[in-house]
Amino acid sequence: MVATSPNDAFVAFEHVQKSYDGVSLVVKDLNLSIGKGEFLTMLGPSGSGKTTCLMMLAGFETATHGRIMLDGTNINEVPPHKRGIGMVFQNYALFPHMTVGENLSFPLEVRGMSKSDREAKVKRALDMVQMYSFINRRPAQLSGGQQQRIALARALVFDPSLVLMDEPLGALDKQLREHMQFEIKHLHESLGITVVYVTHDQGEALTMSDRVAVFNDGRIQQLATPSDLYERPDNSFVAQFIGENNKLPGTIEELNGDKALVRLATGELIDATAVNIKEKGQQTLVSIRPERVEFKPEMMPAGAHTIDAEVIEVIYMGDILRAVLRVAGSNDFVMKMRNTLSQTRLTAGQKIKVGWHPQDARALDPM
Repeated sequence: MVATSPNDAFVAFEHVQKSYDGVSLVVKDLNLSIGKGEFLTMLGPSGSGKTTCLMMLAGFETATHGRIMLDGTNINEVPPHKRGIGMVFQNYALFPHMTVGENLSFPLEVRGMSKSDREAKVKRALDMVQMYSFINRRPAQLSGGQQQRIALARALVFDPSLVLMDEPLGALDKQLREHMQFEIKHLHESLGITVVYVTHDQGEALTMSDRVAVFNDGRIQQLATPSDLYERPDNSFVAQFIGENNKLPGTIEELNGDKALVRLATGELIDATAVNIKEKGQQTLVSIRPERVEFKPEMMPAGAHTIDAEVIEVIYMGDILRAVLRVAGSNDFVMKMRNTLSQTRLTAGQKIKVGWHPQDARALDPM
């Protein structure tokens, strides 16, 4: 479920602000509704406010202003251990002197659960992450990936309705990190829990989330599904932060609804979709994804706009070839091509024409 308003939200931030010094705001008037069973990711660069929001929801930080609601209850004054929230951290936070089983049993003992019930829940949680055979080991005897699975199992062992994850995969290598992304997503889907996940890795956010809240400077810049964020960014910050993106500076020459004619800095005229463009004459950055750029006439979409380009370099990346081009005065225009046997090989200095569909060009704010 995706919450559209605080009334149907499982988690709601209502006009939440946070200041550490009483002057500057780390979080600025945050309004955010999260539905029951939703996987929502807070994504943004360091210092954008995303982790502070998670810590306020967990109860480790206090909101300076506003309310945080959980299942219809104001939890501003509720201590962390009484919120019933599972937490997974980047550093695992496992007790080194306890076995795996004791680590998982501890939060159940705190809740006064009987030994037989504890044992059943510990087994179920460890089975979820395929780690029951490690029940008698200590954290120091486990790899990083195994410790992360145990930390995840401990967050789930008491059947919380909400789990918070703060950069949980940041310490893992790339291959294991990608594997764990799918494991966490599948657990979320099978258990139906609500997950609020914090990361600065846009790949993680796109892979795992139902919706993503992109943070910058203490505010949400855009809240949308992964596909909407990537295909239809609301501003230049989101376009640049989510995936690789070409940007061509220009001026709005004509404006008709959401259709814009843009004159590039070198004089070329191109069509683009206008996003938050108010008037003719406004400065803009035209955003075009590298994989939407073609150089073979037979591959270009109907109605494609073409422009002269010069190849600066071609970089082999295994599954793709990444060509850096000089286009309209820009020396860092990128085109991505699938690495196939039939793919035409480009060479540095080669003059070509590139093209893209006008709907793939978005005229955004100039940053």
